[in-house]
Amino acid sequence: MRRVLAIVLLALGGIAPAVAATAPADVLRICADPDNLPYSRADGSGFEDQIARLLAQELGVALQYAWLPDRRAFVRKTMGAGLCDVLVGVPVGFERAELTAPYYRSSYVWLQRADAGAAPAGFDDPRLASMRIGVQLIGNDMATSPPALALARHAPAAQVVGFPLAGETPSAQRIVAALAAGELDGALVWGPQAGFFAQRASVPLRLVRLAPPADQPRDQTFDFAIAVGVRKGEDALRDRLQAALRRRQADIDRILAQYGVPLVGATP
Repeated sequence: MRRVLAIVLLALGGIAPAVAATAPADVLRICADPDNLPYSRADGSGFEDQIARLLAQELGVALQYAWLPDRRAFVRKTMGAGLCDVLVGVPVGFERAELTAPYYRSSYVWLQRADAGAAPAGFDDPRLASMRIGVQLIGNDMATSPPALALARHAPAAQVVGFPLAGETPSAQRIVAALAAGELDGALVWGPQAGFFAQRASVPLRLVRLAPPADQPRDQTFDFAIAVGVRKGEDALRDRLQAALRRRQADIDRILAQYGVPLVGATP
């Protein structure tokens, strides 16, 4: 979700005081954005939608959605208001929900046209200085991503083009279109978005993981472990979901592969 980018650099919006009602045992109530591919969509075509269906099937319960655009205060207005109980994808470390163990880990990647030659060897590659490079801008204050900050430190002469997350189409989709049109030489994009939209580009694109430079601050990591989150106090639901994730991990991995999600390391 956009949330994976937003939580890293800005608050998602606080959860309201705990709602007294417990999560129903016969239905899995999902909080999701109705138009946020590759994660979720009202027609069920996002990979988090597929994972939600798989989990509901594994638990033998019905599936229900609370739809709201994933913007500021999304969590407070959905989970915090008691409309739903489950966020299918949140980064580990998110403190406003109870989390399962992570079920995948992904990373920001370098994205370029396949016919553009060798990818940069790292953030000190001298070729970066003459490149037009797209980056994602996050939140109302247009903060930039950890790899974009590394780029600013190591290749300040690069021509950086910012793509705000907010817009009629996802920032990654706009970046991919600009790469295909030759308006950019490369881009630094969150992996699940990069992989999904690269699969659908009008020209072949290439994804490459660039290692963080040695001076990258610890709080500006490039990769994030993703878990399922539930409302605070819903420990029993979290444990049921954790067991279901463990049993269906191979199926989840297949879903992620179908959507082009680049994975980092072994599944925990």
